[in-house]
Parts: sequence; C-alpha cells; structure tokens
Amino acid sequence: MPVDDLRRLLRGLPVFPDSMPAFDTAATPGDPGELFAAWLAEAISAGVPAPHAMTLSTVDDGNPTARVLILKNLTGHDWQFATGSGSPKGRQIAAHPHAALTFFWPAVGRQIRIRGAVRPLSPDDGARDFLARPPGSRAEALIGRQSQVLADPAELDAALAEAYARVEDDPDLVAPHWTLYGVRAEQVEFWQGDAERRHTRLRYSRTGDAWSKEMLWP
Repeated sequence: MPVDDLRRLLRGLPVFPDSMPAFDTAATPGDPGELFAAWLAEAISAGVPAPHAMTLSTVDDGNPTARVLILKNLTGHDWQFATGSGSPKGRQIAAHPHAALTFFWPAVGRQIRIRGAVRPLSPDDGARDFLARPPGSRAEALIGRQSQVLADPAELDAALAEAYARVEDDPDLVAPHWTLYGVRAEQVEFWQGDAERRHTRLRYSRTGDAWSKEMLWP
C-alpha cells in the first residue's frame, strides 16, 4: 500500500465509540484498586474483548520494550502477572525492577496506566499460578526457550510433544523458573475519552500506604 493511501486510511479510522461512559472524578474511591475493579466490571459488561489483557513495559539497557500479558490478580497494591524468570522480560525485571502496565478498552474509550516497582512473589504463589494454567500452556512454559531463535518448526513440535508427555505423567509438575510477579503501584492513572477531546484524567499517587488524587490536563 502506498504511503499516501496508508495515511488516508489511518486518518479515516474512527477514534472513539459513539457513546462513552461518564467519569465523575468527585465520586471516585480513595484506593485506585477499587476504581479499577469497577471499571473492569463495566468493561466486561460492555463486551470489551479480553479486558484483562495489558501491555507490560520494561527496560533493557535503557531501551524500552513492551508486550501484552494477562493480569492474574490485584491484591493490595500488587498488580500480578506471571512469566518465566529466564525469559527476556524476567531478565529485564531482575536487572531493572520497575515496570509500567497499560490497559486500553476502546469500546468504552478508557485507558488505565500503572507504574511501580516489580517484585517476584513467593514460589508457592508461582506454583499455584502455573498449575492453574491449561495443560498446553504448562507444556509450553516447561520448554523454557521463549524468544530464542527457532531454526526449524519441527524442533518446536518435538519439544512440545515431550513437554506434553511430562505434564501427563506428572500433573503436579511445575516449571522451576515460573514466577508470579507483582507490580507495586506508585502511580495509577485513569483516562476517560470524550468525543469532543475534553478527556478526563485522574491520577492516583502513593506515599507509603496512602493515596492522593489529582486531575490532569488532557
């Protein structure tokens, strides 16, 4: 596609849905986790696809990198996700234990951004998460070669077949590198879009265990 055609295509795409929810910042709770849970429930009711999918952004030698993962839980200030500690993101977290999470729900014109320090949770937490995964997901994780160069797809087929057999032989088998991480939120921003571009932004900032709130210019 020529560049000019692509530009016209992009400019012609709709940005916002026909109607979006109201966002009364004066009625928001003191804890951003409560507001997130309410917004998540509304996104589910609105039929937002995979509303628990989020972009995890980490840093590798000063260069940012991002990928989409699934939120596993939210307890206290910990926004939880899981991965292998030897994966690229696991190594990046070990070297630079801070991350950003982004949720985007275009059907309701909403975005949520979280920033904070990342820490591995207990091995028992990681094991419970691993065993709750479908057999295919456990088999894939047992291989432990995420993001390495794949020279021949047949190698993947063979490795998966071997890993499936291990899962069938030992249903309680847990990949030793599997880790549940928690992002301890330091800032959480809620963004509500507006068709007239009068977007509403509310940022929570944490000091100790206390949260403060402030509105931001769009």
